[in-house]
Amino acid sequence: MKISTKGRYALRLMTDLAANNTGLPVSLKDVAKRQGISDKYLEQIISVLNKAGYVNSVRGAQGGYQLRRDAKEYTVGMILRLTEGSLAPVACVEEDGINCDKADACVTSIVYRKINDAINSVVDNITLQDLVDWQNEKNGQYVI
Repeated sequence: MKISTKGRYALRLMTDLAANNTGLPVSLKDVAKRQGISDKYLEQIISVLNKAGYVNSVRGAQGGYQLRRDAKEYTVGMILRLTEGSLAPVACVEEDGINCDKADACVTSIVYRKINDAINSVVDNITLQDLVDWQNEKNGQYVI
């Protein structure tokens, strides 16, 4: 499994919104500048996040976007699955996996299932708040 730029940028966008949550909407142009991402590409990504109900859109000169919920309520897995689809390494271990006629005898499916379980365990146990906290630690900004 390889995460595309869409998934990576969606995580950066959501982390930026969480880190810059002052109660006021955050403009995409500001996010684009801070993250070094094209604002046109961010518009495509924010559209997906908005349709899924992850962010609120505020129109107007002072408009922008805000997280709809608290940063600790979003997991990395939620955001990646929304933008990437399944995170499974192969189709036979996806949630709605294909029926493989070799499933009963296939020992490699055990490996793929373990990889899938490990991926899900990681991405489903890291929140946006964790990312913001880690970012603050990297920048020497400790929050108590």
